[in-house]
Amino acid sequence: MIALTANGLLVGGARAADADADAERPDDIIVIGALPDDYVVGDQGASTRLNLSLRETPQAVSVVTRAQIEDFNLDTVDDLLSRVTGINVDRPETDRTYYNARGFDIVNFQFDGIGQPLSYGLQTGQIDTALYDRVEIVRGSTGLLSQTGNPSAAINFVRKRPARELGGFASLSYGSFDTVRGDVDVNTPLTGDGSIRARFVGAYEGGDSYLDFYHTSRLTLYGVVAADLGPDTVVTAGYSWQESDPRGVNWGALPFAYADGSPASYARSATTAQPWTRWNTVDRNLFADIVHDFGGDWTGKVSILRRARDQDSRLFYVYGAQDPETGEGLYSWPGAYLDKLRETTIDAHVEGKVNVAGREHDVVLGVNYGRALTKEWQATAPGDTGVSLAGNSAFDGSFAYPDFTDYALAADFDTEIGSVYGLVRLSLADPLKLMLGGNVTKAKRTGISYSVPYAFEQTKFLPFAGLTFDVTGHLTAYASYATIFNPQVEMDADLSILPPIDGETFEAGLKGEWNEGRLTAAIAVFKTREDNVAESIGFDLTIGQTLYTGVNARSQGVEVDLAGEPLPGLQVSGGYAYVDVEDENGDAARTFIPRHTLRVSAVYSPPSLDALRFGASARFQSRIYNAYTEQKGYAIVDLMARYQVTKNVSLAVNVDNVTNVKYWTSLQWAQGYYGAPRRVRGTLGVSF
Repeated sequence: MIALTANGLLVGGARAADADADAERPDDIIVIGALPDDYVVGDQGASTRLNLSLRETPQAVSVVTRAQIEDFNLDTVDDLLSRVTGINVDRPETDRTYYNARGFDIVNFQFDGIGQPLSYGLQTGQIDTALYDRVEIVRGSTGLLSQTGNPSAAINFVRKRPARELGGFASLSYGSFDTVRGDVDVNTPLTGDGSIRARFVGAYEGGDSYLDFYHTSRLTLYGVVAADLGPDTVVTAGYSWQESDPRGVNWGALPFAYADGSPASYARSATTAQPWTRWNTVDRNLFADIVHDFGGDWTGKVSILRRARDQDSRLFYVYGAQDPETGEGLYSWPGAYLDKLRETTIDAHVEGKVNVAGREHDVVLGVNYGRALTKEWQATAPGDTGVSLAGNSAFDGSFAYPDFTDYALAADFDTEIGSVYGLVRLSLADPLKLMLGGNVTKAKRTGISYSVPYAFEQTKFLPFAGLTFDVTGHLTAYASYATIFNPQVEMDADLSILPPIDGETFEAGLKGEWNEGRLTAAIAVFKTREDNVAESIGFDLTIGQTLYTGVNARSQGVEVDLAGEPLPGLQVSGGYAYVDVEDENGDAARTFIPRHTLRVSAVYSPPSLDALRFGASARFQSRIYNAYTEQKGYAIVDLMARYQVTKNVSLAVNVDNVTNVKYWTSLQWAQGYYGAPRRVRGTLGVSF
């Protein structure tokens, strides 16, 4: 049977003695042949690459564990991040997503703590969570380890790793709109002592949708092997493959306003997509790392990541504003695209302890290099562009497949980012720790995008400072400061790349832990200045691209976070966030971002009936608006229950959006679509 620990199968960055070496530690709770049930982790390394507890980290950190993923069927990254304190999932289209925190877009993504090169500031397609043990979210500026700084957050996806035990878990579910999903997770030792071990993960999901014409199909495969090269060295290599092939996809969505300026209203199932539209994505990732324990509390890690993503899309955009009386005013814009992305990332760092003046201090030193090659080909349909879509024809899926031209190269650019980073955590006194560090980053891009130069070259030093003070045995106060530097990919009205984002961020807070670390809580206040923030000014029909303008913005706010086990059998996770975003004149900016959000998830297993597990997840956001419409504040509640029928068999049911709230998924653009209605899903799980 597979061994799952309270801290996951891998904890933190470069700790060779963790899951790779698989030595049990006193704080690990080993659960054999069952799903994990903890909503808190011991250590994480996404913020500083030191393996610190949440309390020791001088930044706001949230972690979504495997237990929460399984409880509420958080099968995509969009589903997962929508449950995280202060994180907003902004979906103006079915298959392109923006994430934001503290008023600004999230563009820093890591895999096992390794940052990726800058390519686009959005996610295309749905990323399946089947291959991740947990996801760590560090809010605030994270340029220390993310190559470039950004005041929103960094998302660190921690992959599942092999354990020494034989076993696994499989599940099959069926739900609303004929949605079917199957998962399998198998772990096996390849040698008698488990010194060589492997793990395989597979998942498939497909089905129809509440949206007209929309159908999803996603297959995810993942394999990883780890080997002990002696007592002090572990090498790991893995490969993941995901194909997502949704049909009836949106490109743009429903116009928010009629031609007379009045708000438009539609059926929840309405879409401007056509049955022939698609957005096929094949995403392949190869990674390898080697961790060595040098002795004397020093370890080193070298990681290599290679990503290859190919996309083939046939899309249909509707522009204009409809006359509510005549139905005139909407027009067609078909497009077809082929995209190729190739990324290579190399990271090497050492971590250790030094003794100075009779005290022990932590040190991290490293280098990182990333390169991304991006190409895009475009095919147009001149004879089918600008066709009037009178009456209901923009929404009934009746537009015939266009007569596309041959593909022509539209974008071809090369992005390189290299950085040298370091951090020292000084133990000034038993309760007082001071972090000082930073990185020097050089970002360079050459190439073209839609016949205009798409190039920049910038070098910047990003300092970081953090201070923690243990107020009591349970409480720690902290403060941190970081600068911001982030080259952008968006083009302005002159078809020039916007200048890099520049600014600084301050944060202070209080963290606590109780029940021997099984319950954590935190409160943070922050203030950020960010200049040259990209803000959409509309879709340019001549090149088929959204254009932007740079605005100077300020954000400030407060966040409250809670995770863990406050009472026996009760697991909770979530928090409240408030953010105020203003432009340089003091006026409200980025009003498509809610000022107040609340995320709460809780599950309970009665001590007298521990085979039963039931709970709820609620998320609330306050009013948002743009120049065309507004979305009033709303709350969505999801319910779950699972019963362990036998030692190896479980049955579960999930009900999402119980109250059937109707809401827009985004107000970032002039178009949007409605979120999903009430859905029900049943799951059969088997461990072996």
